[in-house]
Amino acid sequence: MAAALDVMVNCTVCIVTCDGRTILGTLSGYDQTINLILKQCRERVFSPDSGIEEVELGLYIVRGDNVAVVGEIDDEIDQSLALADIKAHPLNPVVH
Repeated sequence: MAAALDVMVNCTVCIVTCDGRTILGTLSGYDQTINLILKQCRERVFSPDSGIEEVELGLYIVRGDNVAVVGEIDDEIDQSLALADIKAHPLNPVVH
């Protein structure tokens, strides 16, 4: 999987972690164990009542053993979303 990340370096990515968090940022680097370095990072916190809240994290490292999904984000589409109007339950942690 590490080789597949090469095309995503310097692109905006969305990381879903094993504990259910959703983190977006610019992929700055990675290593062979899928440890990810993200810059201009923010976490999206989901709520069934008040919509999506974004928490600024800045420079952030996600340990490879906590990465469940990595995907590239289309910045234009992402910026057009009305996050305050989107209501959803938070993701549950991954159970092995």
